[in-house]
This record gives sequence, structure tokens and C-alpha cells, in this order.
Amino acid sequence: MTWDEWEQARGRTAGQVGVRLDQLPAQRSGPAGGGVGGPDLASRPAEKKAAARAIEEHLEPDTRKSGAWADEETAAAVKEFGARDGHGWVTSGALKRAHKAWGDQVKALMDRLGSEKDALRSTSALFHKTDVGVGAQVRRPSGLDLL
Repeated sequence: MTWDEWEQARGRTAGQVGVRLDQLPAQRSGPAGGGVGGPDLASRPAEKKAAARAIEEHLEPDTRKSGAWADEETAAAVKEFGARDGHGWVTSGALKRAHKAWGDQVKALMDRLGSEKDALRSTSALFHKTDVGVGAQVRRPSGLDLL
């Protein structure tokens, strides 16, 4: 490809990418280019409680069940490929490490779900405490009031 051909191809591609990046889906709401404040944002207390309940009743148990699903099968495969009479497959150790990584990822996801659930439940209280605190600061008497 010559330099001129490359420049032409780059110009065509840059124009196509620019068109795609400059367009937002029609159903999105919120700031341009953002995605914050979209239609799926739970902002009312009832929506936050429902989202926290969905995490607690569906996502956490289903994730825990899916995470544990491979335990028995992986343990059987590790044992089958394991050393017998001093000889074994490298696959056994690799499966063992992969299963540990899987378990760590499931734990991290469960921790994240739990923290999101807690955050959804505590947001209203946090906003209320902040409002009360700001109100108390605004209402503080100044030195000029005492004169």
C-alpha cells in the first residue's frame, strides 16, 4: 500500500468513526455523550429498595449457585488428571489454578453485589443526614447576630 492509498483509507475510516462517535441513541436521556441519568437509573426510594431486593433475592443467590456449580466437576477433573504413580498431567495443576481464579472472581462479584445492595439501601439515609447537616450549618448564628 502506498502512502497516498493509506492516507485515503485513513480519511475514509476517520469519517466513518467520527459519524459513529458523534451519534447518541435516540432513547437515551441525560447529558450528551454521558449515559448518566439514563432511563435505567433508580432514583426514587421505592426503586432503590426494589433494586436492593432484586440483588438480595435473585442476583446474589443465582450468582452463588452459578459460582459453586463447577466445584464438583472441576474437583473430579483435577483428580482424574492428577498424579498417579508419580505421573500426572500438567492439566491438573492448570485446572486447579483456573478454579481458584474462578472462585476469587465469584467472591469479588459477590462482595460487589453486597456493597451495591448496601449502598442502595443507605442512600436515602445518607442524603437525609447530609441535608440535616447542611441545614444546621446554614442556620448557625454568626458573630454579627450576637451584636
